[in-house]
Amino acid sequence: MRRTQQDRSNSTKAALVAAARELFAARGYAAVPADDIVRAAGVTRGALYHHYADKQGLFHAVVEEIERELTAEIDAVLRAAPDPVSGMGESLRVFLDACLRDEVRQISLTDAPAVLGWATLREIEAEHGLGLLVGVLEKGMAQGQVKPQPVRTLAQLVLSAVIEAVRLIADAPDPDLARSEVEQVLATWLAALLVTSPE
Repeated sequence: MRRTQQDRSNSTKAALVAAARELFAARGYAAVPADDIVRAAGVTRGALYHHYADKQGLFHAVVEEIERELTAEIDAVLRAAPDPVSGMGESLRVFLDACLRDEVRQISLTDAPAVLGWATLREIEAEHGLGLLVGVLEKGMAQGQVKPQPVRTLAQLVLSAVIEAVRLIADAPDPDLARSEVEQVLATWLAALLVTSPE
C-alpha cells in the first residue's frame, strides 16, 4: 500500500523526536547540534525545519512526549489503586522513581527549565499532571478521605510542591538519597490533607 502524505509526515516527526530524545538524554540539549539529530533520524535538515521551527521546537516536542508517558504511568497506577489515598501514595512513589531515570533527569528536570523557560514548562506540567491531581483529590474528598477544601487550588499547590521536589532530586549529588528524603517529606505533608491517616 502507498503511504499517504500524512503517514510520511508522521513517520518523519516520530523519527526526529526519537533521535532527538536519545541524543538529548545522552549529551544534554546544548551539546547536540541539529545536524546530529537529522543524521540520526535519517532525514534532511529541511525536514526538521518543516515540522519544527528549530531545535528548540523539537525539544519542546520531546518534553511533551515524556510528560505524556509519565502521565499515562501515573494514571494507570491511580486507576489500579483500591482507593484515592492508596493511589496518591503509590503514584508519588512511581513518579519519584521515574525522576531517577537518566532521560527524565537530563531532559525534563535539567534542560527543560533552561531551554523552554519556567512559564512554558509549568504550562506543560499543568496540562499533563494537573487534571490527574484534581480528579484524585475530588474522589478522595467525595469518599471522605481528603479534607474538603478548594480542590483546584490544592491540586495546583500539590503539583508545585512535587515539581520542586523532583528538581531537588535532579540537582542532588546523591539522587537516591534525595529521592528517599523527598518521599518522606511529601508523604508527611500529604498525610496532613487526610481526614484520617492511612494505616
